[in-house]
Amino acid sequence: MNTKKKCEVTASAADDLLESGWDEGAWAAVTPLTLDHHMGTPPLHRPEVGVKLLYGHEHLYVHFRVNDRYVIATAENHQDSVCIDSCVEFFFTPSEDVGTGYFNIEVNCGGTVLFHHQQNRAEGRRILDVRAIRDMSVRHSLPRKITEEIEQPTVWTLAYRVGYAVLEAYAPVVRPRPGAVWMGNFYKCADRSSHPHWLTWSPVDRPNPDFHRKEYFGTIAFR
Repeated sequence: MNTKKKCEVTASAADDLLESGWDEGAWAAVTPLTLDHHMGTPPLHRPEVGVKLLYGHEHLYVHFRVNDRYVIATAENHQDSVCIDSCVEFFFTPSEDVGTGYFNIEVNCGGTVLFHHQQNRAEGRRILDVRAIRDMSVRHSLPRKITEEIEQPTVWTLAYRVGYAVLEAYAPVVRPRPGAVWMGNFYKCADRSSHPHWLTWSPVDRPNPDFHRKEYFGTIAFR
């Protein structure tokens, strides 16, 4: 049985998508995707994670909201291993052909970014230029560094944009338009927190946590 997820993404001409809150402006009409699946042992702490998508002429916009606990952000610099922190991730191929590889955008709750393109895990990996991260214009509700875990319930949000021209420097891109399709998955992790977890949008049928599984990408359809 095919358990891969599918979502539809609508266009928006709004120019304030990164300044608008989760339920404000154009975002208010977007139904969030939810990360309802886990990898590995069922987690003791299971955050509630939603993600909303909109697309414009030059960028795809991504907005996460996380109802969390045990929140931490220790990464010092962009392109550090942010997955050890409280982190949300978007892995995607900007077309239907996962054979062209995939991008992985990983951002911790403090807005520190890892942005790569690769064929498979650790195969053909390219680290995107710092200008690609600047173009993302990441907005985050929590401080950049959280060295002592926030143990109490905490809601945090994170929004950014993905420029099509940035992607085209590394891989073939089908620009979003009605009828266009990308493949991808969304994740939440916190590998080295006191309560680690590995959550997914589209199910990944592997015995151990491994987000680098493009064969399980869901469908992202634009309309």
